[in-house]
Amino acid sequence: MVNPLVALLAAIVLAIIVAILFWPVRGLVPRWQRERRMTKRVRSEDALKHIYQRELEGRHPSMESIAGALHISLNETARLFALMEADQLVQVDQGNIQLTAKGREAALHIIRAHRLWERYLAEETGYGEEAWHEQADHWEHALTPDAADNLSAQLGFPTYDPHGDPIPTASGDIKEPGGQSLAKTPVESVARIVHLEDEPEVVYAQLVAEGLHLGQIVHVIESTPERVRFWTNGNDHVLAPIVASNISVVPLTRREEIIADEEKSSTRLSFLELGEAAEVISISSASRGVERRRLLDLGIVPGTAVTAEVRSPGGDPTAYRIRGTLIALRKNQAKMIKIRKITDIA
Repeated sequence: MVNPLVALLAAIVLAIIVAILFWPVRGLVPRWQRERRMTKRVRSEDALKHIYQRELEGRHPSMESIAGALHISLNETARLFALMEADQLVQVDQGNIQLTAKGREAALHIIRAHRLWERYLAEETGYGEEAWHEQADHWEHALTPDAADNLSAQLGFPTYDPHGDPIPTASGDIKEPGGQSLAKTPVESVARIVHLEDEPEVVYAQLVAEGLHLGQIVHVIESTPERVRFWTNGNDHVLAPIVASNISVVPLTRREEIIADEEKSSTRLSFLELGEAAEVISISSASRGVERRRLLDLGIVPGTAVTAEVRSPGGDPTAYRIRGTLIALRKNQAKMIKIRKITDIA
């Protein structure tokens, strides 16, 4: 005969196990199903991005290229492609993989979401530029079309991400930045950076380490099959042509030429010696988001007088007198501020 107490305890344990496994929303099985659906959707959207980019470059996407981009096996790629084909996102025409109209719309949405996220991270958060792409890769899949519209409005309807890539509009229109590769720019040319390719990551990391950013004025000094040498912000830079090809530039407008000539006599606030006075010319376009707003809130705008007065024993930070107030700035903040020494003005 079964002990009633034992039977009751067994029933309770079984009910708990069933609840843990199948409880709506929070149960292990529903969560696994959601994660599985999410994985399929994420992979599908990443595949759409890859196919769109290959088409944009004039190259045919393939099962192998999709598998490489998504870091999955060919068998997994084939299963994913079958699902995408069933959803009418892709098609095969004369052996070539192509996006359908529905697939192209979905691809442009995910690209728009990615680039809006990068713009948001650059302008509204403290994330460094080396983290923008990875963070956007993660969050782009959670952004619905309506949410993307709201984020675009919040950011002032930007047309480019912080790398210079065009952000598609809600209707799919794209405004290309134009320009040519720095590696193909003639010697003695003076131009402005309009795009920094953020893939592959190892090449982009080198561009970041060189301190390059959008809007920067470059003067090409030498260009050979072995190296590209250029001047910017008072420093010489040397890059391999394959790295320089990840930088796009456009010729300066007349107004930009005038500004560039004026800034030839400028330096950075970080080079101001104690007791020296200067006038602020501008804040570098490399300073973004919270950090840039803080500098502006401190009154660091063109024409502001600044004097270096006190430096910490370790050499950083330095206290500057700005608008009658001592303000401590770290060296990496001060180097973002372009100045002209007062003695240079006289």
